[in-house]
Amino acid sequence: MRSLSLRSALFLLIGLATSASAQTFQQRAQAVLDSVYRTDTTMVGLMLHVEAPDRGIAWSGASGRSAKGGEALHTEAPFLIASNIKTYVSATILRLVEEGKLTIDQPVGPLLTERTRALFASDGYTTEAITLTHLLTHTSGVDSYNLYGFMDSVIANPQHRWTRDEQLTRTVVLGHKLAEPGAHYAYADANYLLLTEVIEGLTGMPFTQAMRQLLRYEQMGYTHTWMPTLEPMPTGTLPLVHQYWDERQMDSHAIDISMDLYGGGGIACSTADLARFNQHLFTGKVVHDPAVLASIHTTVVTQDSVQSGYQLGITPSGSGTDRPSGMVASGVPRCSTSRSSTPPSASPCWSAATVPCGIA
Repeated sequence: MRSLSLRSALFLLIGLATSASAQTFQQRAQAVLDSVYRTDTTMVGLMLHVEAPDRGIAWSGASGRSAKGGEALHTEAPFLIASNIKTYVSATILRLVEEGKLTIDQPVGPLLTERTRALFASDGYTTEAITLTHLLTHTSGVDSYNLYGFMDSVIANPQHRWTRDEQLTRTVVLGHKLAEPGAHYAYADANYLLLTEVIEGLTGMPFTQAMRQLLRYEQMGYTHTWMPTLEPMPTGTLPLVHQYWDERQMDSHAIDISMDLYGGGGIACSTADLARFNQHLFTGKVVHDPAVLASIHTTVVTQDSVQSGYQLGITPSGSGTDRPSGMVASGVPRCSTSRSSTPPSASPCWSAATVPCGIA
């Protein structure tokens, strides 16, 4: 087979999933995956899952190794999904809306802890003017703690155990208020750290437990999904793959996961769990109320020239499909970003998750 780029291969597999029989797809998909792996000599390993229930396809593939010089990559190996977690956080907020506990245009100030309100007020933020929609769409005016030497701090002390409060403090002390709410788009993980604090305040439980319950991990069959160090690894789950950023000489196994754990990133799962979650979400199996689910497509038109189109934890692909936020992951080595695709809402058929797990 002629060599393929990762992007070209994904579109080819999507085409196969929507047109070929399940048997034909399974026969050709691994060859496509192997071709991509052979083409990119910087790639340590590559995993893919395609979930197309209407075609009878639920296929996981892998090519390469789980670590540099390591064993062959297993199709069920879990990985850190980086900013794909933002879709999970968004879905959790929508589940709370569905239960009548929130509205997406609700001000976040009363939903935050007194400490966090005071912290952000000290830098000129008015949390009563920031809504959940502003946080979900990165239009709150909140700065990014990922800037201002954050990665240098991680590399200098890779085993430092970060806390959410510490990262929010960096947002205020080192950063600055970017704009009034709704005036400017700026992607910042801090928005989603604030959202996990909101989830905890409303549910009275750790956000990890609240997400697990509200998104019904066990009921939906997400048996290899968890938050490492905040939750026990599920029984029968394989070890995490290594994810690299060679430019920074970083190996995910050598860095405390807390650097990206509290809503901006943090979930680990298999490609099958990731693809199935997105397939379930966009076919109404996670958020059941059609009107509430439709609100995930909310876009804030900002007052400046920076128009992202970013919605509630998802990014429109420009081709009639939606992509979870991890397509543009932030706060983790960007060369280990996972990629997920979800179906057009008009004809939900497939969901795919591809992971270049450890690009050098």
